[in-house]
Amino acid sequence: MQAEETPVNKITPKSPTTRQEDGSSVVRITAPARLHLGFIDLAGTLGRRFGSLGITLDRPSTIVRMRRSHALTATGPDVGRALAAAERAAQCFGIDKAIEITVESALPPHSGLGSGTQLGLAVATGLCLLNGLTLSPREVGAALGRGARSAIGIGAFTEGGVILDGGKKRGSDAPPPILSRLPFPEHWRILLVYDKSHQGLSGKEEVAAMDGLPPFADTLAGHMARLAVMVALPALAEADVDYFAASIGEMQRLLGDHYADAQGGRYTSTAVAEVMDWLETRGLRGLGQSSWGPTGFAILGNPDEADHVIREARALFGDRPALAFDCVRGSNVGARIEWLACVEQC
Repeated sequence: MQAEETPVNKITPKSPTTRQEDGSSVVRITAPARLHLGFIDLAGTLGRRFGSLGITLDRPSTIVRMRRSHALTATGPDVGRALAAAERAAQCFGIDKAIEITVESALPPHSGLGSGTQLGLAVATGLCLLNGLTLSPREVGAALGRGARSAIGIGAFTEGGVILDGGKKRGSDAPPPILSRLPFPEHWRILLVYDKSHQGLSGKEEVAAMDGLPPFADTLAGHMARLAVMVALPALAEADVDYFAASIGEMQRLLGDHYADAQGGRYTSTAVAEVMDWLETRGLRGLGQSSWGPTGFAILGNPDEADHVIREARALFGDRPALAFDCVRGSNVGARIEWLACVEQC
């Protein structure tokens, strides 16, 4: 099986002889996880609501493999959402849904890593490619209903890096515009803390929780905007991990307190909260929870420090079977599209 890659920010089909007529082409799409670092303005009194900052991760990732078939089928983890994405894309774009989907790996659902967006974008993008339809990830995401509050997942799929979006314009259904994309420094690391026994809010529960949040003061929104635009992004551009981590930690502290009644505290998982408290006692500042969690994170300045911290964490919390740790990089590329020309039975 030979592979040929296609840039994800320009989704274009293969030639008809390779793509459709012989029915042998397979497209594999690898979509990265992301951290959602929080909303900037939940009130939207100036006409735009939300606004998000996020980081694309080099792992974990969603990987789907797709080829034309006689009917829509799917195997692997999270197949229900894979099938739903294919059905919706086929209906929205008026294309053939007779595709065989193999989900090789999926992000853990409702963990704060963007599992639904990345799986949906990967499946819908593959379906469009196999049908010869040229669309941008933004168009695909809008059709799937992704980007209802944040465009971080779409930005991670498109180009990776650290992304700032401009929030939702009042009265618009379009995903928020991406205002800034900066690379994540190669030598920085991110400690991820998973709680495999817990899931964050989603669906109707998430909507109810958002609706029940206390008022978001304009002064708080202004402070969040300054932290994002005047501290975090300049520090990132200058590779100043201390200022970047401090600003992200402050944003997370303020948002965690704002969400505390809805999620049971600053963190949705009490086990993850214990790890975060321990990391804080070690002097780490870039701590937080991605989206509704339960995944927690810590931003560190170099690989050696990260390796030392993760070894300590695994030793200290080794009696917690639901807790898991990983040390990852930021990813400065988006999803990877590979065309696999089958030389044997795929």
